[in-house]
Amino acid sequence: MRPDAPLGVFDSGLGGLTVVRALREALPNERIVYLGDTARVPYGTKGPATVVKYALACARHLVEQRVKALVIACNTVSAVAPERLRVELDIPVLGVVEPGARAAVLATRTGRIGVLATAATIASGAYPRAVGQISTRAEVFGQPAPLLVPLAEEGWVEGDVPRLVVRRYVEVLASADVDVVVLGCTHYPLLRPVIEDEVRARIGGHVAVVDSARATAGDVGAFLDSRGLARAVATGGGVRLLVTDVPRTFREVAERFLGAAVGEVEQIDL
Repeated sequence: MRPDAPLGVFDSGLGGLTVVRALREALPNERIVYLGDTARVPYGTKGPATVVKYALACARHLVEQRVKALVIACNTVSAVAPERLRVELDIPVLGVVEPGARAAVLATRTGRIGVLATAATIASGAYPRAVGQISTRAEVFGQPAPLLVPLAEEGWVEGDVPRLVVRRYVEVLASADVDVVVLGCTHYPLLRPVIEDEVRARIGGHVAVVDSARATAGDVGAFLDSRGLARAVATGGGVRLLVTDVPRTFREVAERFLGAAVGEVEQIDL
């Protein structure tokens, strides 16, 4: 593995571009190859065996691109597949669950942590396991929030509709009296302003909202530094986009998630 090699990042669709966005902000020198499995999205409603199979296909394609490390920019995959990928592939694999869990434990004062995520991520128990490995005093309260994914992809990130949907989910966490809410899906940062407003209104201004994408970018940076794999060339990394299908609204949605203009997109077949 060479420091000049790109990072490989993949997700079930375009949500992982929020992780790419955070990586570009934290590690502007790094080159990134992003693979969105847009032909088979969403993963959040599928069983663990199917998610592992799809994740292996994505990861193997990125390994063929000679990446220096894999970043799983999907909470659903990070919940069920990292160990399998590490066994099957001779390459470092980093997920988004552990960084989000660490950030939540650091932020909580009461030890009561709420997690908004897909049904598959909640059902996997990944966040309680990750938090439990860091602190035996913290307790995790998971709330599936599946409607936030289509809202983010449709661009419905403000107004009455997303506010009412977010309120319904946040009220469950309010009853658990959490003091941290983890955005446990890479789509959710697009709805962060609405989520923060509802969290403040329904639970309180003392509650921290943790973005697992930003936490992951920090962990990736620390990992690269520790292995001597950080790219030193300060010429701007850039992003290469690969997808398994190009939906009609792809460019609009991708630019919203990435927070920047989208250039050439390559369609691949897994």
